[in-house]
Amino acid sequence: MQFMRTLECIIRNGDCLNVLQDYPDNFFDLIVTSPPYADCRAKTYGGIAPDAYVKWFLPRSEQFLRVLKPTGTFVLNIKEKVVNGERHTYVIELILGLRQQGWLWTEEFVWHKKNCHPGKWPNRFRDAWERCLQFNKTRQFHMYQEEVMVPMGDWAKTRLKRLGPNDVVRFNSQVGSGFGKNIANWVGRDKAYPSNVLHLATETGNRNHSATFPRSLPEWFIKLFTKEDDWVLDPFVGCGTTCEVSQQLGRNSVGIDIMEHYVSIAKEKVTEKQMLLCEEEAQYNEN
Repeated sequence: MQFMRTLECIIRNGDCLNVLQDYPDNFFDLIVTSPPYADCRAKTYGGIAPDAYVKWFLPRSEQFLRVLKPTGTFVLNIKEKVVNGERHTYVIELILGLRQQGWLWTEEFVWHKKNCHPGKWPNRFRDAWERCLQFNKTRQFHMYQEEVMVPMGDWAKTRLKRLGPNDVVRFNSQVGSGFGKNIANWVGRDKAYPSNVLHLATETGNRNHSATFPRSLPEWFIKLFTKEDDWVLDPFVGCGTTCEVSQQLGRNSVGIDIMEHYVSIAKEKVTEKQMLLCEEEAQYNEN
């Protein structure tokens, strides 16, 4: 049986602090975003000082907490700022502030920028990574780990051919951590679960925005934490990458940005409402 379903993509201009008041509690399945970093993008977003960042962010994250479903996830891509030769602690302070606000800091993913060019400063090297912090409202959240599995890799060709006595049973850690593994479980498999380090190239072809993250970054989290027809929010959407990817993956989305110019670009990338022709899976009787 065929039926029609509607896929929505809404791009709005304004401060997410105000715009999100139009949305009900427990509405979104995933919030994935990369807000302006401290002291960055002064010509576009105003350049929030590191010392003022937490105070600026927490009222907005309070709205995120309200509109996110109890089973949803909030992914925050953010990076430290170096001030007077040392790293400022605003990201650490923000994590602590979010925990006090009621968020659970569940996981931290590392985005390794695999195409980062070399460089240095007098007292440090160039960063080739950024944080992607995972927060949740409850410990019972939706997560679809099989959607982001990766090829087994060359290690399996040799490691799985030489199984020892501790590889064919669950071998518990000897340091008392409670963790264990059974290497033999991976024999014959072509895919494995990834680690929490994402090896993704930075966006180099987009000149419309000063801090565009690659399509592969929101795509990975959208696949991991949502399914088709779920709602994705990016409250600092920029040129609309998150909403564009969400639409291509069959998710509804809302993108908000304070810059009218970026909102116009984002709207050109997406279709506000799509009518999709779907076919319901046939149900068969076992008799």
